[in-house]
Amino acid sequence: MDSHPGGLPNGDYSEDSDRDYRVLSIQSHVVSGYVGNKSAVFPLQVLGFDVDFINTVEFSNHTGYGSWKGSCMDEKTLQDLFDGLRMNHLTMSYTHLLTGFVQSKTLLEKIADIARELKRSNPKLIYVCDPVMGDNGKMYVPMEVFEAYRDSILPLADIVTPNQFEAELLTGITIRSEKDALAAIDRLHSRGVPTVIISSSDLGDDKNLIGFGSAVNQGAGKLRFRMNIPRLPASFTGTGDLFTALLLAWMTKTGDLQRSCDITVSTLQAVLKRTWKHFQENCQDPQPCLRHLELRLIQSKRDIENPVVSRPMSQL
Repeated sequence: MDSHPGGLPNGDYSEDSDRDYRVLSIQSHVVSGYVGNKSAVFPLQVLGFDVDFINTVEFSNHTGYGSWKGSCMDEKTLQDLFDGLRMNHLTMSYTHLLTGFVQSKTLLEKIADIARELKRSNPKLIYVCDPVMGDNGKMYVPMEVFEAYRDSILPLADIVTPNQFEAELLTGITIRSEKDALAAIDRLHSRGVPTVIISSSDLGDDKNLIGFGSAVNQGAGKLRFRMNIPRLPASFTGTGDLFTALLLAWMTKTGDLQRSCDITVSTLQAVLKRTWKHFQENCQDPQPCLRHLELRLIQSKRDIENPVVSRPMSQL
């Protein structure tokens, strides 16, 4: 399906280039490569969003390289930065809060305080949370971080985008089937989250990853759908951060969750295919050279602006 000028495939939308959307993005940052804010800020800006960003960690590169240098933010520094924004009346203009990797319970609880304040300032603010805790059975953060997500963050979030492992942690439900995935989603809904996306799961096969989406609308019932996501023969970093940023943008532009996931997955696939091609053409080392698997975000600017949608969704 061809895309239309202005970046919204399939037409049928009001021009929003003059709308003033401003995102506060609080997540990790690396000097080299594309994870966290480095993966999220650029596509949001390309799609017309002003982004103010706070870096929960500042590392030389992502930790998959095996060695890195840098520092982690503490809750006092976060509070100082936010206080500075408030003193200059800069917190009043945010339309969205986006959070990703947070390495400590105390920092996450401070983010919950910030979310409450932003929602008091703007009751229409949308909080999009990627609860980055781990993947494939491996935790990236202390277990107490999970408790803060469950008890403090979920009641505040409007959209959450866990992977399968994170959804299992947050709900206590082991996902071995589609029925299990939907039960986990329902449990997240019951904890106050209107929109839930399980961005990936182990329920697919060698050719496809499977994700799930669900939205509860007051008086309008429940929308559920399955995402079939083509699998590439490599492990990429920063994909969840990119997915969540794109979803925030397209949900704002369309107001349609299934359509937004459609566009998001298609854009993500275009970026990953370009990255995989770059890796194949440039990596001559006997071991995988991670620098050639860094997302080709800048080179994918046109795909981000004008995605070609492949319709990988099916309603449940």
